[in-house]
Amino acid sequence: MAASSSPAAASAPLAAPGLHRRPVLALGSSSTSSPSSTCRTLASSPAAAVSSVSASASASAAPNHKIRGLGLPCRASEGAAAPAPARESGPLKVMISGAPASGKGTQCRMIVEKYGLVHISTGDLLRAEVSSGTEIGKKAKEYMDNGMLVPDQVVTDMVVSRLSQPDVRERGWLLDGYPRSYAQAQSLESMKIRSDIFIVLEVPDDILIDRCVGRRLDPETGKIYHIKNFPPENDEVSARLVTRSDDTFEKVKSRLETYKQNSESVLPTYSDLLNQIDGNRQVEVVFKEIDSLLQKICDNASANKLAKTSGKPQDSKGTTSSKNEWRGIPTKLNNIPHSREIRKYFYDDVLEATRHAVEDKKTRLQIDINIPELNPELDVYRIGTLMELVRELSLSFADDGKRVKVCVQGSMGQGAFAGIPLQLAGTRKILEIMDWGDYGAKDTFINFGAVGASEVDKEDDMFILIAPQNAVGNCIIDDMKAMTDAAGDRPVILVNPRLKDMPASSGVMQTMGRDLRLQYAASFETCYSFRLLFYVGSFYPIMGALRMAYPNKYEIYRRVDEPNGQERYVLLAESVEKPTPDDITNAFKPQKSEKEKSASGFWGFLSGVL
Repeated sequence: MAASSSPAAASAPLAAPGLHRRPVLALGSSSTSSPSSTCRTLASSPAAAVSSVSASASASAAPNHKIRGLGLPCRASEGAAAPAPARESGPLKVMISGAPASGKGTQCRMIVEKYGLVHISTGDLLRAEVSSGTEIGKKAKEYMDNGMLVPDQVVTDMVVSRLSQPDVRERGWLLDGYPRSYAQAQSLESMKIRSDIFIVLEVPDDILIDRCVGRRLDPETGKIYHIKNFPPENDEVSARLVTRSDDTFEKVKSRLETYKQNSESVLPTYSDLLNQIDGNRQVEVVFKEIDSLLQKICDNASANKLAKTSGKPQDSKGTTSSKNEWRGIPTKLNNIPHSREIRKYFYDDVLEATRHAVEDKKTRLQIDINIPELNPELDVYRIGTLMELVRELSLSFADDGKRVKVCVQGSMGQGAFAGIPLQLAGTRKILEIMDWGDYGAKDTFINFGAVGASEVDKEDDMFILIAPQNAVGNCIIDDMKAMTDAAGDRPVILVNPRLKDMPASSGVMQTMGRDLRLQYAASFETCYSFRLLFYVGSFYPIMGALRMAYPNKYEIYRRVDEPNGQERYVLLAESVEKPTPDDITNAFKPQKSEKEKSASGFWGFLSGVL
């Protein structure tokens, strides 16, 4: 079978945006970022990126990328509505945000009238909780009586309590102006409370200021007028109108600035749900656009429900099991370095499988990903690619409020035997100077350590061990076992471990405690595995791939050449257990005799397997 293409030479670094909740986090520092970028950027060649890191080590602080929250790219702002997200059928969930006088209150009323959602405003909730004398209300009142802002956690507790009520679960909800801080948004994310859509009403500042400054209140009826847009009916009403204390020019400007700061901190969390609506139009026109978006979500939910009841099988995560709908395997995998798109595909694939395993309370996990850039038997050990993968994992779990300890093994000996495996040399330094974003993740939610019991702190929620491996005459497993014992039921995730025997000339490591070591190594459950398949004794051409992403089965794929130099991967077989070389051979050539099977076989790269 012909190869898809010959290995390519390393190309120059290229930064490009990808999707993530945290804005602009790049390996090493970069001087510029696309104004519309809302994500970490991935260099096209991690190895090249790492070399540039050392050159800029003096600038160890991450560049201060600042994303304007109201400038986040979304389909609505580009002239087309963002696609309605697929979701389980159930009550509609909506978040809406808008500056003072943006018309948010009117739109909320119209949404509630049509869709029957429970309108939840933190101001209304706060007053209700205080007047009812609930525990949350008492806490809030203490702060209010002392002239202090009610803390984010108290407000979040109040909102979560309301969301748990039967009427909300039955009718759905409309969160009005909440969350309004990064901490509040992350609290909701950690509890997996997400809306189906996040609507932002956009109105120019000068219009907002005019709307506020021109407002007048009738103290007898409570009715709101505007001196130009909605004047009073007669002179009698006009004579008793008053200006609200917070509708002065200075206070309106201050409130707008506060709103913008809040938006900048909140909107990146919901960039995938964001729909910005032009609020500087007639009320009915604005609502028609909002109504269209909400209707699409409702139609989507109905279609999903119909698909579920039509007999189509679903896997444990609610996704269709049809392989025709699976996103496939990237092609041109023998091109080195891999493109940003290929690396991001694998990072996302690894992250999804690992999150599923952690959510299912798995605590001893192993990631085994040997794409060419991470395979020392095929190419140089591209530590930059591995660091990007670890960063994606770490920041995603940190987004959920977990404290992650990223560990690189320390010295495994003394004197002439001091040092760590060559492939890990400099890894700790790279971690320290990488860009971990503008939100203070490093040294708060993400910390670095070595492999050992002494590195386990009580505040750590989980541990990611970077390529733990034995060295000649030395064994990392003892330190790993002490660490997992100290970690208890907290997740420990091994990324590309290499725990096979590396005996010294005396054979000491090979014999002492070998059975116990192998038993401990086997106690880690693989949550993700990917390796390319080749003819025995060669690394070229690529014959296929073996993939497993928790909680799915192992999948064997054949690489097929197509006209015009294209290629694709075709599913051949699935297996609950990891397939043996004979299983893989049979999938490719099921008619071979038993004698032929024992004489040859297809093998993936076996280095790094526990």
